[in-house]
Amino acid sequence: MAGLNASLGYFLAIVVSVASVQMLLRKHPRLSSLLELASSFMLVACRLEVQTIVEVGEWAGGLGPDVTVTMLFVVLLTHGVICGGASGNPSLVLQQFLQLETPTLPTLLAVAAQFVGADLALLAAGYYWSLELTDMHLIKNLMSASCSTSLLVPVVQGFMTECACALVFHLVQLNLRHRSALIRVPLTAVLLTFLSHTARGFTSAFINPAVAYGLTFHCPGFTLTEYTLVYWLSPLTGMILALLLYMGHIPRLFAKNILYFQKTRFRVPKGGKAEKKKM
Repeated sequence: MAGLNASLGYFLAIVVSVASVQMLLRKHPRLSSLLELASSFMLVACRLEVQTIVEVGEWAGGLGPDVTVTMLFVVLLTHGVICGGASGNPSLVLQQFLQLETPTLPTLLAVAAQFVGADLALLAAGYYWSLELTDMHLIKNLMSASCSTSLLVPVVQGFMTECACALVFHLVQLNLRHRSALIRVPLTAVLLTFLSHTARGFTSAFINPAVAYGLTFHCPGFTLTEYTLVYWLSPLTGMILALLLYMGHIPRLFAKNILYFQKTRFRVPKGGKAEKKKM
């Protein structure tokens, strides 16, 4: 229980810090990329602690899988409420770019900021673990140099798993993006929690290149190229497939709808031809 209390205190500190930064930055629209930095920092920092509970807490702290699933859901829900439009997810930023919703430079700045946020989260979590407040964190601090990879299957199977999860996530996100936040945020948190729990024995279904970079890229077991294929290229592939299925085309790449037949808006009245013949 002491480990859980320490984790809750850590989550609270991260949330309060990011919420304060978000309030300050929203007054300056030109610094929108920093909102993505703060969003990514919160997401990665909190998920690093959730991963700690999964790796150590379940056998050293007596915390069962139900606790980790609940905490993951609460983290994702809180992130959606606090960060709002700042997703902290490079895949979603690139999706908006491909939909012609954001220009090139802001997109590049946002993606770069998200990875910087992931790096800062690694530093913050590492410092927190070094304090060794509980036995769980003492063990995690000793294990931090040789963490366990989240990729537990061959690269091809991992690629297919992340691609399928990304396809489902982006299709749902595209259908929910114009809905009220009261509907969109909880449903997104439930979906991400479900996908992560379902793919726990495969890739953990991060569906977020910045989160994957922070949680598993530094762990031994696979090369950087293999991690890139599974956790960067695969979500991007799933996102592009989702856009094609949802819109029928990729606006940034080509305007022609290649999947769905577009009906014309204006129709000729049925009696129009008969009237012309009489004349």
